[in-house]
Amino acid sequence: MCGATLNCARSSSSTTSVWGGEDAAARAVYGVERSTQVPVVNAISYGYDDLDAWYDVSLGKAPGHIYGRNTNPTVGAFERKLAALEGAPRAIAFASGMAAVSNTLFTLLAPGDKVVSIKDAYGGTSLLFLEFLPRLGVEVELLDTADDAAIGAAIAAGCDVLYLETPTNPTLKLLDIAALSAQARAVGATVVVDNTFATPLNQSPLSLGADLVLHSASKYLGGHADAMGGVLCGDEALVQRVYHYREITGACLDPHAAYLLLRGMKTLALRVAAQNANALAVARWLEAEPRVEAVHYPGLESHPQHALAARQMHGGFGGMLSFTLTGGWPAVRRVLPRLELAHLAANLGPVETVVGPPRTTSHVECTPEERAALGIDEGLVRYSAGIEETEDLLADLQQAFEHA
Repeated sequence: MCGATLNCARSSSSTTSVWGGEDAAARAVYGVERSTQVPVVNAISYGYDDLDAWYDVSLGKAPGHIYGRNTNPTVGAFERKLAALEGAPRAIAFASGMAAVSNTLFTLLAPGDKVVSIKDAYGGTSLLFLEFLPRLGVEVELLDTADDAAIGAAIAAGCDVLYLETPTNPTLKLLDIAALSAQARAVGATVVVDNTFATPLNQSPLSLGADLVLHSASKYLGGHADAMGGVLCGDEALVQRVYHYREITGACLDPHAAYLLLRGMKTLALRVAAQNANALAVARWLEAEPRVEAVHYPGLESHPQHALAARQMHGGFGGMLSFTLTGGWPAVRRVLPRLELAHLAANLGPVETVVGPPRTTSHVECTPEERAALGIDEGLVRYSAGIEETEDLLADLQQAFEHA
């Protein structure tokens, strides 16, 4: 059964979302081994009558828990579920998605090292590249996401980490994970992929050659916009290095948040299927709307990388899309407040549709000049499709455009 192992068949992703990581051992804490749900364990410390047993657990020679900043039974179940979904030997959880990103990069990079990445990654990640890592003496080279040759040349010139985000936030561009991972391995670089937009159900970076894959669990994994967290999955030795950094810096996941994320993930496959279908329908509707200049969604045949998406992704093309309104920012201000079936908020991935411009969501930390340099137009709108009836979402878009 998927709950008893880390590596379930990819075809059983829906079953893994429900049962993964929730074997009897995950529930067998403090007399609740018959509980059908993983309990919330709020204990900070764990007592031992035998000092030798305590010492063995402290050194990792025996299973168990010592202190909440290091490990927690509820968090451990969440980590095992993600490892099962990503087909990874191990996973570790964090307090937020950015904690996962920053802890990973700060662990893998040292003064004098070089990281190669893309210009239009998520805004918080971009600021790590533009502001924080250079302070530590790390060389950062950011390339145009669409320029495969330039990315390949930068890798070939030598790098220590290749950081990819695909599809990108918020322009929905794609990177060829398999091809770039092969190039990175040739120079001994570690490949990290942000898989937040695609989720494990639509994309499997580790099977394509990546070393590590991370998520903002606050988004699709939780699915209800009520629990913040992040997670990193991959090679045992690499994950252990990041774990050691995290246990000292303290960016651990709260057990109650882990419980909410576990509960949300039970319906991950159902939610993602509905969001995939709604995003494609909305993208097709917007593509036919004359007041829309461009639509960015890899599921559209018009997307310049649709063939790559069809080859690299599976089960669908994700619930995220973006589009550019004719008239720029003034048009955004007219249309978005008219939407009735969408939260105007800085989030993505929940059951409700969420809409917002990058200037107030993904790239609010960036200046207008920085956004322009990243290829993010002020008229761009990010649209996270929820699980509402498709016809209702299309009707809502229609009335918003007509009244605006």
